[in-house]
Amino acid sequence: MSQLIKEKFAIPLVVFAGLLWSFGPLVVRNMDEPGLVPWQYLCGRGIVIFFLLNCYLFFDEGIKFYKNYLKIGISGIIGGVGLGTAMITFIWSITNTSVAITLLCLAAMPFITSLLGFLFLREKISFSIWIAIIVATIGLGIMAFDSASLGSINGLIFGLSSAFGFSIFSVSLRWRKETPKFTTVAVAGLFCFLFSIVIIIQNDLNFLASSKNEGLFAVHGTLVCLGLILYSIGSKTIPAAELTLLSLTEVIGGIFWVWIPIFGINEIPSNSTIIGGFLIFMSIIYYSLVIKNNRRFIGLN
Repeated sequence: MSQLIKEKFAIPLVVFAGLLWSFGPLVVRNMDEPGLVPWQYLCGRGIVIFFLLNCYLFFDEGIKFYKNYLKIGISGIIGGVGLGTAMITFIWSITNTSVAITLLCLAAMPFITSLLGFLFLREKISFSIWIAIIVATIGLGIMAFDSASLGSINGLIFGLSSAFGFSIFSVSLRWRKETPKFTTVAVAGLFCFLFSIVIIIQNDLNFLASSKNEGLFAVHGTLVCLGLILYSIGSKTIPAAELTLLSLTEVIGGIFWVWIPIFGINEIPSNSTIIGGFLIFMSIIYYSLVIKNNRRFIGLN
């Protein structure tokens, strides 16, 4: 009974985390000249993520939270760099193609993670999962063809690179389960911050953007952190299959917010994106049904 009660409260937390993350693309679309300021954006968002997560760790673990950095290990460094790269390529994707294509590329992340786990951790992939991977690949291929015809293939490549980076983060944590996960995410924020500073200095760019953009940087970083904390709490009692389905709220919400006229973006997905996205969604649902009997739990603790 206690487990059912925990799951009852955990599900809304994970759904709300996905909804918080879904506002990220809308935030990016509202920046002044979003295609020209991604490095300032990544710099600001990176330091906000690093600062807020360390504040959370301080209140959760006390003054000794810094010891997590001493035991992060090679897996944490690889995971942090992978996640940091994912954060960078996500912004470059969303400024070079539609929100729908970027988020649907990220939706294919479970399959990329499965492939990396198969290659580096020798995790087995069942015949059913291979079917889901093939169907998702077909969906991505349809979107790639559409992106090429619209001249936004770079955005799709960056979107897949972002999914690949997130998958590296996931696999690195499975490689060494004692790796402090929140600390690894904080390292990712620091990596974004430092990498962006190097690029800004090398290209003689301004460190500060407009006051509007600076505010949006902070808002997006806060949304990411709050979502991670809620996801961490909820994911401890929800099986992986349900988590995969619940994570679709980020994709659905992200596409919806930039589509409805009230926010003034009016970004409508193309027919090919809808068809490709439908195949990816079906493969994810099928994937979740396949692993439903495997009661694995994923927690960011």
